[in-house]
Amino acid sequence: MTKQTHNGGIYRSLIAQLDKIARHNRQGSFRTRERYYKAMKRFCRFLAEEYHLQKLSNLSAKHLNAYIQKLQAEGKSASTIKTDLAAIRLFHDKMDAKYPLPDNDNLAVKLERRKFGGVDRTWSQREFGLFIFKCWDAGHEDYATIATLTYYAGLRIHECFRLDTAAAENALLTGHLTVKGKGGKIRSVPINESIRIELKKMLAVTPRGQKLFVPEGVPTHIAINRLQQFICAVRPEIQDPDSNRPMTHHGLRHTYAAHTYQEQIKGGDSPLDARYQVSRLLGHERPDVTCAYLASVKKKGGRHGT
Repeated sequence: MTKQTHNGGIYRSLIAQLDKIARHNRQGSFRTRERYYKAMKRFCRFLAEEYHLQKLSNLSAKHLNAYIQKLQAEGKSASTIKTDLAAIRLFHDKMDAKYPLPDNDNLAVKLERRKFGGVDRTWSQREFGLFIFKCWDAGHEDYATIATLTYYAGLRIHECFRLDTAAAENALLTGHLTVKGKGGKIRSVPINESIRIELKKMLAVTPRGQKLFVPEGVPTHIAINRLQQFICAVRPEIQDPDSNRPMTHHGLRHTYAAHTYQEQIKGGDSPLDARYQVSRLLGHERPDVTCAYLASVKKKGGRHGT
């Protein structure tokens, strides 16, 4: 299924320009070219939605810096961001560009160093609890519900924003939430009492047939961005003292993975079986992908309980 985007005409025009360049690109292996092309398509969507950019040749440093900030706010790893930057620069070098792009050392935003073996992005129980109170104080029951869905069920941010009243009602009836993830893959995740309480609150204020977290007339990407900005705003007030862990919505998904893995191990599963179960619940296909989510578990005397 093709992802919908606002300013679709501009986006299609950018993709046509991208395709013209890509047809003549023979640099790198087939897999690298495919990876770079997909990264550039995502960048084109951002350019269309946020800047209404008509020509790729007008790409400049401000677009690059803004995109990096967006990826960092979404919790993307340093490795992913640097690979995306490499893709953007490759295509930029092959077009009649109007402006030069800065290298990584001269960007307006600071890039995180690549860290192999995973980065601990989890939230502590204290941080999660304080965030929920901040949401309530600000009148954002919706943000509290989204955080609860990811902390206890591992949903991606886009999966949360896709949920409508029918999905919530079915979850309350069956005890499982049906989630449509990346690539249109469907999975079922169990819900606990905390999620049940939050879903009931949202159903009480959401017209039947509408999405739970996207107000009428507001584009989904804007609603998502508002949540990310809220997290950034309250982060200094809720983060554990002396903690340098990045606190993003995606970090709540890491927390769910770490908690679930520990529960599976305590239940008698082998590490491989536990990783497989976590991978399935997260919506991935391979247990090895889960390792990136388990950096906190590898720490001796980890602070996360179940």
